[in-house]
Amino acid sequence: MILLDGKKIASEIRAELRDRIDALKAQGKRPPCLAVVIVGHNPASETYVANKIKACTEVGIEARKIAFEADITESALLAEVERLNADSTVDGFIVQLPLPDHISESAILSAIDYRKDVDGLTPENVGRTVQGLPSLVSATPKGIRELLSRYAIQTEGKHVVVIGRSNIVGKPMAMLMMQRPYLSLPGMSASSLGDATVTVCHSKTRDLAAICRTADIIIVAAGSPGLLTADMVKEGAAIIDVGINRIDDPSSLRGYKLVGDVDFEHVSKVAEYITPVPGGVGPMTIVSLLQNTLQAYNEHP
Repeated sequence: MILLDGKKIASEIRAELRDRIDALKAQGKRPPCLAVVIVGHNPASETYVANKIKACTEVGIEARKIAFEADITESALLAEVERLNADSTVDGFIVQLPLPDHISESAILSAIDYRKDVDGLTPENVGRTVQGLPSLVSATPKGIRELLSRYAIQTEGKHVVVIGRSNIVGKPMAMLMMQRPYLSLPGMSASSLGDATVTVCHSKTRDLAAICRTADIIIVAAGSPGLLTADMVKEGAAIIDVGINRIDDPSSLRGYKLVGDVDFEHVSKVAEYITPVPGGVGPMTIVSLLQNTLQAYNEHP
């Protein structure tokens, strides 16, 4: 079994990005700039934002945190989005999700200029990705593709099962996996750019286990601890676990532990490749955000 070490690969990519940004500064150019908008005080969101800002600092990207209280109105948040759209010193920005219930996430995402949408979640970027046009690709799917590429796991002609149909992971992941190689993504070889046969499964799928057993690659993003078990995986498959679930663990000082959607202990005995949780997909998502920021900077200086 080969562990797909997202933490290690993300570290390598950060070093590459740091070299590229240092070269820009040596030419007298300003560094790329990423703004992160956070609303309220969701502990998980605050942790994610802190990690993103830290990652920016490590590679030389200017990071700006813009925080609002949870009672901000939708119209006021939309006004902030428009301000960032117009700010020529900001190359990319994200609005950290989830948002308070009184604010429409779709309205906010739709208002972001797709050229600055480094999370890759606007309708324009998703649509361009589907059509194989240049785009800022959704961060988590892009990170997964990069991880597969760096470990030379081929997707051409393979059967890929994606469990989960979210707009953030499942849907764009399926699109990327079935794309023809003309979709050019930075840092990836053409031989690893898709051409897979893709099956998307979800909570209404019948006989999920039987479908999974036919897969060469399984990508699980269901938010269900231990959903994928060893009896659902064929020998030699590659398993990508996107899940991050907090479960009680009295033996831990924190009183809980983080687990994925995969029964790692048993599935790892069957699979040829598998991602750990934590340390797998998570670091790749953040580094993809940095890649997208540099891409936005280069495309619209």
